[in-house]
Amino acid sequence: MTTTPPDAAHDGAEPMIEVEHLERTFHLSRTARVTALDDVSCTLRPGTCLAVVGESGSGKSTLARVIVGLETADAGTVRIAGAPVRPTTSRRALHERAKLVQMVFQDPQGSLNRSLPVSATINEMLLAHRPDLDRAGRRARTLELFAEVGLTERHADAKPEALSGGQKQRVAIARALAAEPRVIVLDEAVSALDVSVQAQVLALLKRLRAEHGLSYLFITHDLSVVRDIADDVVVMRSGRIIERGSVSDILDRPQDPYTRLLLASAPRPGWKPRRGLRDALAAGPSA
Repeated sequence: MTTTPPDAAHDGAEPMIEVEHLERTFHLSRTARVTALDDVSCTLRPGTCLAVVGESGSGKSTLARVIVGLETADAGTVRIAGAPVRPTTSRRALHERAKLVQMVFQDPQGSLNRSLPVSATINEMLLAHRPDLDRAGRRARTLELFAEVGLTERHADAKPEALSGGQKQRVAIARALAAEPRVIVLDEAVSALDVSVQAQVLALLKRLRAEHGLSYLFITHDLSVVRDIADDVVVMRSGRIIERGSVSDILDRPQDPYTRLLLASAPRPGWKPRRGLRDALAAGPSA
């Protein structure tokens, strides 16, 4: 099992995200509880993509939500670009956090009003983060953002039901870019898309990262997409990080039996699931 994290940054640069000893337990009843995060520590190096992989229930989405401030950890610390993430209701503090980090979810529908054109969600972000722009300026900036993600003015003026799943996810990415963040957290952002659209969105994300100097935290259960997007990987199981390293370390030389099982289950051309693989994953590395 590999437990030593990769270098926190390039040439001594400050990590974009530092997570130290996070704990989070959900109490389902007086006697039942689930430990979602158990002593989790990791770093995101500036300008890179850290993939957090694991099955459903491994704790990876809870980790993402704690990092952006949507969940509160029971213990531990999170810093984004050196700024601590703390529970707050201060509008100013929330605004400053939003300038540092934005999140793109698996289902973009939640940020889209079905009765309004999808450009309205971008306009809303610009109202919050670009007070220097008037109405015409916001419209121009909206169309610039749509062009950046491969959409047109026609898409901007359409309502959500007129767009495909891939197009709506591009709108969600444009919305995140509107705040001009330094970090984007992508929580299963391509998992609901078919393979060809996945490839297009991954290529878009790589281009945007290079052009804007972004850092990504990429949450996924699908190891087959990790090589295309990530630099570093952590593997989670039952709330703990069980293995970490570079993409080549994890995908080509996995040390933990559970990681090897995840790799064996990743779809690929000509892939057929091994008999008993699902049971082995459920039973754990000793199966």
